[in-house]
Amino acid sequence: MKIRQALSWEWDAIAGIAAAFVAIVLHLLHIVDEAVVLPILLALLGLLFINFMRHSRSNEITAEKVEHVAHTVDGLQAALEAPGLVLIGPRQLQTAHRRFLLAMSGDTVWFNVCLSMYRTPALFDALLRPAIDNPAVSSIQFVLDDSQRALWERSIAPQVAACAGRERVRPPRWCRLERTLSFILADSQHSGGCEALLSFWGEPFMAQATGRDVPRFVFHVHKNSELLPHLLELEGCSAHFRARAQ
Repeated sequence: MKIRQALSWEWDAIAGIAAAFVAIVLHLLHIVDEAVVLPILLALLGLLFINFMRHSRSNEITAEKVEHVAHTVDGLQAALEAPGLVLIGPRQLQTAHRRFLLAMSGDTVWFNVCLSMYRTPALFDALLRPAIDNPAVSSIQFVLDDSQRALWERSIAPQVAACAGRERVRPPRWCRLERTLSFILADSQHSGGCEALLSFWGEPFMAQATGRDVPRFVFHVHKNSELLPHLLELEGCSAHFRARAQ
């Protein structure tokens, strides 16, 4: 270790400084005159200049290598695009769902969702109330199948009416929908674009629990996903969402 440290020293600079020091001391002791000291000092200046040039070139080479590495990293980052679709499993489902609701902003669309998920107060408070009470959300528009109208009027509407942000929930749009897929569509405060939580009816994405369908797997559709425009067309969303998805 000591040998390696000694090899890293600038011996040429040390030798030059030592020679200059000895020459000055000898001159002060009147052993040598200026004719001897001056060439030594000039040689020292030349040595220091050469040493400076060598380090300057070394710094230039290092800067070129750093710039090359930076360009390589930028190229790798450009090649590794963020995934447009992320599968969320049962263990992360509730956390991811709540995070999505809290990040929503603007107008939101809840397409063909299963209202039985929000029937009990505990599930309503966990899965729907955060969106209703989110001050960044302008509106919540449910697009539902006619078969869920009675469940809405009996269990969901009274709980919505008890929320502080109840004015954000618009009257549902009732349609004839097939039980194939459902999604929540909204602008995200995190990404600054339109995103969605996408799920499918039936196994393995939904499971039956005490007479109701419970999501088991959902897809987080990011703003750069090619699937997002198709969801917008399926729902027939407003021009606002279409512009954010482009």
